[in-house]
Amino acid sequence: MPRAGIESRRDLARRLRGLYAVTPDLADTADLVARVEAAVDGGAIAIQYRNKIADAALRQHQARALARIVEKRDVLLVVNDDPALCREVGADGVHLGEDDGTVAAARRIVGPLCLIGVSCYDDFERARSAVAAGADYVAFGSFFPSSVKPAARRADLSLLARSATLGVPVVAIGGIDAVNAGDLRREGAHAVAVISAVFDAQDVTAAARTIAAVFG
Repeated sequence: MPRAGIESRRDLARRLRGLYAVTPDLADTADLVARVEAAVDGGAIAIQYRNKIADAALRQHQARALARIVEKRDVLLVVNDDPALCREVGADGVHLGEDDGTVAAARRIVGPLCLIGVSCYDDFERARSAVAAGADYVAFGSFFPSSVKPAARRADLSLLARSATLGVPVVAIGGIDAVNAGDLRREGAHAVAVISAVFDAQDVTAAARTIAAVFG
């Protein structure tokens, strides 16, 4: 949750190093909580709550449940798409896609202490504009074929090295697993956002630990 007086937004952003686990679409909150706890046990440094099938009431219930988990752990909680929900549950940040409004609009809702991340797909200029507008980190991808978003735009690995000039953490997403995560780190990704390779694994903790280990 936002740590006023303890960590600035820049300090929070610096913690985006390693496995950034993004939740799957699950209606069963107990199952979601169990999988998230397992991912945290495996070394996830951030959890993004994302559920595209839930209604508003379930989203609030699940986000609050995850907030209780991270409150006890040294893990960031980011809410996908929804600045108001981020504020309601006291999450550490919100992540915005291209249809989720501007950084400035989100900042007015979440306040000065929360992180704002922006999906930039395959577009370096979008990333540069987002950082200029106050984004605390950016995400590029899909770098590899993704079962979650099979039609996603594909990003070139060269974006990662180029983004070193942005001065904010860079998250890679899309089809990432324990085999290719190392390539992304070597090219300059600070963190990898992963859904299926973690949460669809038979042993979520082991899967998370293997990917987290790529980042040391």
